[in-house]
Amino acid sequence: MAVSERGPRERMVFSAAQLIRRDGVAAAGMREVAAHARAPRGSLQHYFPGGKEQLVNEAVGWAARYAGNRVARFLAALPEPTPSGLFAEMVRQWTAEYRADGFAGGCPVAAATVDCAESTVSTREAVSAAFTTWTGAVSRALLDMGVPDGRADALATLMISSLEGAILVARAERDVRALTTVCRELGPLLDAAVSEAE
Repeated sequence: MAVSERGPRERMVFSAAQLIRRDGVAAAGMREVAAHARAPRGSLQHYFPGGKEQLVNEAVGWAARYAGNRVARFLAALPEPTPSGLFAEMVRQWTAEYRADGFAGGCPVAAATVDCAESTVSTREAVSAAFTTWTGAVSRALLDMGVPDGRADALATLMISSLEGAILVARAERDVRALTTVCRELGPLLDAAVSEAE
């Protein structure tokens, strides 16, 4: 959905997530968010009485829901869903973006974690909840593909942690090498969890 098709509040949350993913929490000032969202500056106080902290936390929550919802779309794109196929789709989203648009953007949840986890309790709680939401969506998908209950959460954590680390390395190197490497190396391990359950 394009920014202009959203209501002002939703546009501001979306815009905050986009600014955070590109330049971190410090760059996502209230004025910058309002300008990016094409929203009146006065509406920020109306929609976000908790100020920037509330806006950042809601942007993190939006990002978690977006990532969790993408899991179902990734699975729908696969002719035969497998754990390695799901992970390849998760990685492909980032390699496609970086090849098309450059390496300016990262994960807003990771950026908020780096910038605020030690300084702002509510944001640390928001990013923790965001990772739980995303991991839960991946874990449920793995369970549906036959990964044993005792391994699904652990493998979901491994997938997301590997993806997040590879995103950081890709941005630093200005190369998708780290992303393609984690995809290639983790794929067989992920699929083996299904084989072990059979």
